[in-house]
Amino acid sequence: MSIKPVALTLGEPAGIGGEISLKAWHGLRTELPFFLLADVTHMTTLAQQDHTPVVAITSPHEAAEAMSAGLPVLDHPLPAPVTTGKPDARNAAEVVAMIARAVEYAQNGEACAVTTNPIHKKALQDGAGFAFPGHTEFLASLADVKRPVMMLSAPELRVVPVTIHIPLADVPAALTAGLLEETLRVTHAALIDDLGIPEPRIAVAGLNPHAGEGGAMGHEEITLITPLLERLRNEGMTLLGPLPADTMFHASAREAYDLAVCMYHDQALIPIKTLNFSAGVNTTLGLPFVRTSPDHGTAFDIAGKGIADATSLIEALRNARTMAIHRGFA
Repeated sequence: MSIKPVALTLGEPAGIGGEISLKAWHGLRTELPFFLLADVTHMTTLAQQDHTPVVAITSPHEAAEAMSAGLPVLDHPLPAPVTTGKPDARNAAEVVAMIARAVEYAQNGEACAVTTNPIHKKALQDGAGFAFPGHTEFLASLADVKRPVMMLSAPELRVVPVTIHIPLADVPAALTAGLLEETLRVTHAALIDDLGIPEPRIAVAGLNPHAGEGGAMGHEEITLITPLLERLRNEGMTLLGPLPADTMFHASAREAYDLAVCMYHDQALIPIKTLNFSAGVNTTLGLPFVRTSPDHGTAFDIAGKGIADATSLIEALRNARTMAIHRGFA
């Protein structure tokens, strides 16, 4: 029986997804099998630029054997020609369909995990009526999961933001005890089941400067965060905090925990992108299948120039395979 591959989606065809997928094959061809859901004609044209072989496959089962010969591509035709750097809304419905198709392969056991290249949300909204803020929420809808959790990881740090793509002014109202508790429970379970950490240590940031400084700079730490952490500690979770966010990300502080839960988007993403911008990976926790993604966008400004960095995608594929092994999907 062949090794189950990771299903990789093209993402926005006019972006760098195709280019970094070809580079990822060079980096992983002898390490792990994956296949790309994409238009074979489009990928063959892209591959000619750097002389990377493309192998058309008809089933995920063919991917492992095809890896030695070239990038395995499972054909998903696009209705409109691709112009590098210029998204075309006519392709939007098929971009969305590629994601749904990859999820189906993961759910039926033909793929061990899903990795997604970056999408362009406006093109999907304009061309397909895409009603989701991004991949995370769409994947959750496909899996009928109400509250997915976004984890960003790099070799130096793992972070989870409790509130994500909302204005900073809306964070205090959105930050409820129920949301924080569910985020902590999903995260704790994923560290055990997906990452193989038997006794996770989770650091929890405060919302306010200096974690509220005893109420002098805000009361959310006293009224909301601390009582919840104490209750979950009594259940056996190892939770540090609430901690001042400005002192919890230096090297010696990071040695005390396996992951940091932060209260809002930038509180989590600024430190990880500062520590390692190239190797960051976005993982959706709480799904019944494994999903990872490179932690960057479509990069239209450099698409087609041959200079896109595939490090994040390579790490995303590696992480997906590792998580699939831990969960018994591989």
